Amino acid sequence: MCFGIVLYSCSITKYIPEDEKLYTGAKIEIDADSSVTTVKDLKTELESVLRPEPNSKFLGMYLGLYYHYKGQKENPGFINRWLNKKLGKKPIYQSDIKPFEVEDILINRLENKGYFFSTATSAFEEEETKASVAYNVKIAQPYKMANYQLDSMPSPMYEEVQKEVKKSPFQNGSYFDLSHMKLERQRIDQELKKRGYYNLNPDFFIFEADTNQYDNKRFNLFLKLKAEVPKKATIPYQVKTINVFPNYDLQDSTFNTKERFQNKNYYQDTLFIKPKHLDRYITLKEDDFYDPLASKNTARRLSTIGAYKYVNIQYKEIDTLQTDSLGVLEANIFLSPLTKRAFRAELQAVTKSNNFTGPNLALTYSNRNLFKGGETLNISTNVGYETQFRSGDNSGLSSLELGLKSEIIFPRVIFPYTFNENFFEYSIPKTKTSVGVNYLRRSKLYTLLSGNALFGYSWNANRYITYEFNPISVNYTQLIKTSTEFENILDENPFLKQSFDQQFISGMTFSFTYNEMVDANDPHQFYMNTTLDVAGNSISLFGKDPEVSGEPKTFLGLQYAQYAKADMDLRFHLNFGKDKAQTIATRLFAGYGMPYGNSEVIPYVKQYFSGGPYSVRAFRIRSLGPGTYNEETDESSDGTYFDQTGNVRLEANVEYRFPLFSFFKGAIFADAGNVWNSKANPTFNGEDKFTSNFINELGMGTGIGLHIDVQGFVIRFDLAAPFHDPSEDQSKRWDFKVDEPVLNFAIGYSF
Repeated sequence: MCFGIVLYSCSITKYIPEDEKLYTGAKIEIDADSSVTTVKDLKTELESVLRPEPNSKFLGMYLGLYYHYKGQKENPGFINRWLNKKLGKKPIYQSDIKPFEVEDILINRLENKGYFFSTATSAFEEEETKASVAYNVKIAQPYKMANYQLDSMPSPMYEEVQKEVKKSPFQNGSYFDLSHMKLERQRIDQELKKRGYYNLNPDFFIFEADTNQYDNKRFNLFLKLKAEVPKKATIPYQVKTINVFPNYDLQDSTFNTKERFQNKNYYQDTLFIKPKHLDRYITLKEDDFYDPLASKNTARRLSTIGAYKYVNIQYKEIDTLQTDSLGVLEANIFLSPLTKRAFRAELQAVTKSNNFTGPNLALTYSNRNLFKGGETLNISTNVGYETQFRSGDNSGLSSLELGLKSEIIFPRVIFPYTFNENFFEYSIPKTKTSVGVNYLRRSKLYTLLSGNALFGYSWNANRYITYEFNPISVNYTQLIKTSTEFENILDENPFLKQSFDQQFISGMTFSFTYNEMVDANDPHQFYMNTTLDVAGNSISLFGKDPEVSGEPKTFLGLQYAQYAKADMDLRFHLNFGKDKAQTIATRLFAGYGMPYGNSEVIPYVKQYFSGGPYSVRAFRIRSLGPGTYNEETDESSDGTYFDQTGNVRLEANVEYRFPLFSFFKGAIFADAGNVWNSKANPTFNGEDKFTSNFINELGMGTGIGLHIDVQGFVIRFDLAAPFHDPSEDQSKRWDFKVDEPVLNFAIGYSF
């Protein structure tokens, strides 16, 4: 490689042919009329059309050219061939430059902006082995619009276009601009298509500028139709018939059975989806004028059902019913179903921060269109076994987890009150119901049985906004077997004991998400998610007062939790570089949970933790915090990390992502965060309490990553090391422990 003091070895002068000079670029000098007020913007635009691009430099060196020349040698060697393939750039010589062609492009660009009668000249500026081009552009006074009006058109098209001309952004006195005229044609075309002009095309419109009436560079602008525009493009179309094929098969597209429902024809020989359930997704209506937006909404809504692989809407012109002022369309909606039943198996090998290692098997059975209304049934079960490989007293600890969950998703609102369908114009909400049970046995500690049930709704308000509301969310946990060692831990940590005592959690959750990351090509992407979790309010109405004063209330003999928990996740991505392949990703997370009423501590399963592959990656999962707590110096700790949680969480992350080759991407990142308790846990001697000094108690780390990104499916390896550890004494916290890295393996990006 060629850097620093070996600059001379990268010299390319000896490789340049004797009759050639290396092209080093071009510059533009502008001589503008005094009436031109946008010289700076014009210069920027003109510079963008200069071709070709000159040979690029890196740190003052032509590395791309150097490796190209080295690769052209008779025996370049493996290294030079590889460097030429990856970095080599072919040279651009003076003979490759066509200044007269560039002059024509510059003049054309100025004329498109209304600067007619401008001129451009050029001249080479040569050195011993290099050459550049200097362009001199004289910009004339621009032409300005005096009037904008509509020329003759056939009726009823004339009346519709006239309405749009009156709404035009064009103003008298504005500069002649060809790009603005193209946008105006597209705007009018889009508006007329919404009114039924099925065969219209923006290219059918043409602008004509008339300067004959003025001698001071002003013009009248006329909008008209091109000659020989088809008659069918000048009339609106109505949708007279709507045919729906709910079970369409390309191999067998013959249907003999027709059912008429809500002014639509449903063709399905065997019932696949009941028309009453499918009809609400279709926004097309008979006798409405053709509207591409209605087609787009219908296709999108049908796709969200979850039962279809393809949604295809086709229109057919009925020529026999066409008149001089109205066309007729037949809409055919072809729906190709997914496979009704599916089975998925996942096998994982899990390694955790507390040295627990073992396999986990997850099986999922899915039945799409369960009740012939687009419903999806998912039944999943998981079996996981872990054992702890660790020297000392904790060696041989094991964990067995068994889980079973059943979920039904209805692609409609299930509610006693009927909602106006226009309220959910973008998409129809889904109703989700689920029940699950989980068994967890940790040897030498405890056996935990838990169950959960949920009923709620989720829907997309538009492309960016998603709501999720679960009015019923119930969790039940019970320690059915505990060891003496675990009982001693609970006795020594009253906060932890109380978090397990709250066996019954009944509440509601609400989530709002704004996501601009659905626009993959947007250079600036913002994401926000806020979640509110409130438990115990409604159930407290039925709570039974305790027999002993000071004890919590119960429901059906069970202690129930009361708390409010809110958090916010903010993210911003800046995408830049060629094809927006480089990204600076940032994230800020803040969460707070407040116990009240029947609870002094938030239930353990609802508390926050920090550290791990989706958090602060320089610390293992659940190993950070709370506050300045140090598990290694706590003689009462058994090393399971189950109590390193809190009701306050703050985290911030920044990551630079860049392409390497093929599907591989690199990353450089820094993370900071921790969890705290708003009320100090006596077991931690006040080390866990959130104070105004929280900035100095953040765990911080940095590292590098290797990401395998295959069409959005990401496998991530991140290697990180801490440089600020709040669990250490204050004098030792700032220490970059590069010799103690943490390797994180995860699926998907962390933010």
